[in-house]
Amino acid sequence: MKIFKELWWFFKEEKKGYGIGLFALFMVSLTHLIPPLIIGKVIDHLVKHNLTWSVMTVYMVVLLVTALFEYAFRYIWSTNIWGEAFRLEKIMRAKLFHHFLKMDTLFYQKNRTGDLMAHATNDLNAIQEVAGLGVLTWADSLMTGGTTIVAMLLFIDWKLTIIAVLPLPLLAIVSKTLGDHIHESFEHAQETFSEMNDKVQESITGMKAIKSFGEEEQDKADLQVKLDQIDAAFVKVNRIDSLYDPLITFIVGLSYTLTILLGGYYVVHHVLSLGQLVSFMAYISNLVWPMFAIGMLFNVMERGRASYARVDKLLHQKAYSKVSEGGLDLPEQGRLDFEVKNFSYPDEEKVMIKDIEFALEPGHLLGLVGRTGSGKSSIIKLLMREFDHFEGTISYAGHSIVDYQLDEYLTSIGYVPQEHFLFSMTVKDNIRFGKADATQEEVEKAAQIAGIHDDILAFPKGYETVVGERGVSLSGGQKQRLSIARALLVNPKLLILDDALSAVDAKTENKILNNLKERRNASSTIIVSHRLSSVMEADEILVLEGGRVSERGKHHQLVSTDGWYAKMWQMQQIESHLSEKVGKEEGENGK
Repeated sequence: MKIFKELWWFFKEEKKGYGIGLFALFMVSLTHLIPPLIIGKVIDHLVKHNLTWSVMTVYMVVLLVTALFEYAFRYIWSTNIWGEAFRLEKIMRAKLFHHFLKMDTLFYQKNRTGDLMAHATNDLNAIQEVAGLGVLTWADSLMTGGTTIVAMLLFIDWKLTIIAVLPLPLLAIVSKTLGDHIHESFEHAQETFSEMNDKVQESITGMKAIKSFGEEEQDKADLQVKLDQIDAAFVKVNRIDSLYDPLITFIVGLSYTLTILLGGYYVVHHVLSLGQLVSFMAYISNLVWPMFAIGMLFNVMERGRASYARVDKLLHQKAYSKVSEGGLDLPEQGRLDFEVKNFSYPDEEKVMIKDIEFALEPGHLLGLVGRTGSGKSSIIKLLMREFDHFEGTISYAGHSIVDYQLDEYLTSIGYVPQEHFLFSMTVKDNIRFGKADATQEEVEKAAQIAGIHDDILAFPKGYETVVGERGVSLSGGQKQRLSIARALLVNPKLLILDDALSAVDAKTENKILNNLKERRNASSTIIVSHRLSSVMEADEILVLEGGRVSERGKHHQLVSTDGWYAKMWQMQQIESHLSEKVGKEEGENGK
């Protein structure tokens, strides 16, 4: 019954609905007592040969009225109890989704997508069954079983009743023993389902890579291993579950046997009439459902308890970022000061940032370049407050960024990440994702600055074209430019382009950078790039190596040195000239 205690907060909130449902359920259990009594009386009348049409008519009317009342009360308990159960599932799903929205990057690194989906589907369904089928079987087994036993004591014979219920303690022993095994087995089964769910999600997401490497058969084999594991886990659960019915049937049969032996003896010796024995047998039939309900109850409760423990564990995970409550209002403009002495990712010893300092004035452009793993993206993650545990300070307009409300702070940043995510909706809705009330004119202006406007007009339905899941119908460059347009539309105080021009050609890159230069006064800009031409116009360029600043200055200063920047610039210039030469030769050959 521990799961009922854990869900008590919900039962208290919905006490009216459950109260009506349980009252109706109690009335149904009372109506069940009438038919066995009438059947017994009819048989006694037949034995005595004094059954008349008038008496029979009365009995038939009573049975009809009883059936109508039972129908009405069944409808009432069904709509209330099942209705409240689905309400719990709705509340839990909303709570889980709200929790997902509050969590930071570290949470999604530790928890797989398929596992989170399993929590939001299978586990919530198991919890919902506790609030519906669990409450029903618990209340009905008590009410129907209790009222039936009382009726047997009052209307038939107390000695015969005691004999009939003697096997019932076996039911409690069976339910407790099998319930513990089901809890352990079902928890393991849910974990295997999560693993299978995660595998399917991963395969669908990476289908292009799977096909390009010809790994379809290997991926199918990997999935089959997961399917075999989940099959074995749920077969074990069902094997334990299947033991309930035969054992309960045996207990019910034992009760029938004892009743027939003693009841037959009573009838022969005129202690009971034949009609009373038939009524008693009918009451035992009424006890069959409560016995099966108890078995079902333990099954539902243990499944629900295992699932609730999994969901509750997830809900108690905290975001790593320090979400400030009651923070300062964000000013319209301000200088961004970054002074981080030391930063490492959670549970990792490697230092990702060491003694990095810079100041970004309003309307200025900062470039971040360096080898892969040099710390560029780590700086961006700290600015985006994905991690707040670092030694040093990051401040905006003279106040630590932690002092601002997280939602207000993040909405002031236009962030274009390396991995561009587009939603399965129209181009227009993707661009205005951060500003749903944006006009068509505002959307087109952002698209023009991002250099994607002409491409959009060439789409079948223009801005109303549906891009498909994750932007599957678009090229890499088009995805990048749509992401840039989405960031520009919110008119951010700080625009961050994290390698956001890597998939566009040099001509398009220059066009976008020139457009951004014209609106530079509107916001400060940080560009992270491997292509040095993207940061040529920056007010300051930081060259990172091993989490430190190895070089800094403007473009013309850095190319005049003999450092990494100058060497990389020369290499990229040679590559650019070679590409132009090859392009011209191909053009001439084409003619």
